[in-house]
Amino acid sequence: MSSAPLRSPALRPHRMKKDESFLGKLGGTLARKKKAKEVSDLQEEGKNAINLPMCPAPVEVHPEDSLLEENEERTVIDPTSRDDPRFKELVKVLIDWINDVLVEERIIVKQLEEDLYDGQVLQKLLEKLADCKLNVAEVTQSEIGQKQKLQTVLEAVQELLRPHSRPLQWTVDSIHGKNLVAILHLLVALAMHFRAPIHLPEHVSVQAVVVRKREGLLHSSHVTEELTTTTEMMMGRFERDAFDTLFDHAPDKLSVVKKSLITFVNKHLNKLNLEVTELETQFADGVYLVLLMGLLEDYFVPLHNFHLTPDSFDQKVHNVSFAFELMLDGGLKKPKARPEDVVNLDLKSTLRVLYNLFTKYKHLE
Repeated sequence: MSSAPLRSPALRPHRMKKDESFLGKLGGTLARKKKAKEVSDLQEEGKNAINLPMCPAPVEVHPEDSLLEENEERTVIDPTSRDDPRFKELVKVLIDWINDVLVEERIIVKQLEEDLYDGQVLQKLLEKLADCKLNVAEVTQSEIGQKQKLQTVLEAVQELLRPHSRPLQWTVDSIHGKNLVAILHLLVALAMHFRAPIHLPEHVSVQAVVVRKREGLLHSSHVTEELTTTTEMMMGRFERDAFDTLFDHAPDKLSVVKKSLITFVNKHLNKLNLEVTELETQFADGVYLVLLMGLLEDYFVPLHNFHLTPDSFDQKVHNVSFAFELMLDGGLKKPKARPEDVVNLDLKSTLRVLYNLFTKYKHLE
């Protein structure tokens, strides 16, 4: 009987060695794929935590916004809110204001998150507004140095705002983390405290997603951030008057009030062959207000005391401020409105000023 051919035992170890080499390569490939998948899953988890089904519109987030440290949080503004005209106007007004204040420093801010997060611009802005000098390093490149500078700046801000007892809506980490919502809260508070000669759009709110990492998991929540309210509320003038009620609850009667005030002012301005048709625009440069006060009090206002043809914001503010001084001299109370509000075409402020005149002088011929 013929025997079956024997396999050479020398071949078996060689086959095993080849198999081990193959499995080793396969294992390395699988490990790399697993690691890549873990990173991808982590980023996907971050995006899913933000882009919940309840969210009205998907929020585009950068990968770094979903890679958080334990207890860290990020705030992402909804794209729809970013595209809102009032939100864009708020950002533009604040950027223009900062650039105007820092024009002598040759500092130009183009993007709030990128230009303010390290504390350098905020330091210069606060020093200029408060006429003070902060004890901080002029240039800091390290993250620790930047946060130390921010800490000093924000402590100085808190000291200034403390009398108002308002909760602070920003921190060192949120500013340094380029949280635009926190930066806007800070700038609005500074603009209101220092009575910036700007007109902030009222009732600006944004929808945002706050992502937090707790015990290794990402949690998200949708919030509405109110960035501005009314000028009176932001300036701390909480007392309401008839015009607040008129604007809020009886806007249909607004045209009647405007018509009565137009009739009143034209009754006197017609003596100088002047006529008003638009209250919010024609009183904004202060010229008609000054002339009207002269007519109501029966005196000539020297032309060198005001700008007859103002061509800048400051000249217009000067005119309105001068008209307010004439009103005080005439026995009227200090107007509730700011000159800057009138210049910035704030109708409610203009109506308040004119109504005070109407109340006192309506019986004059």
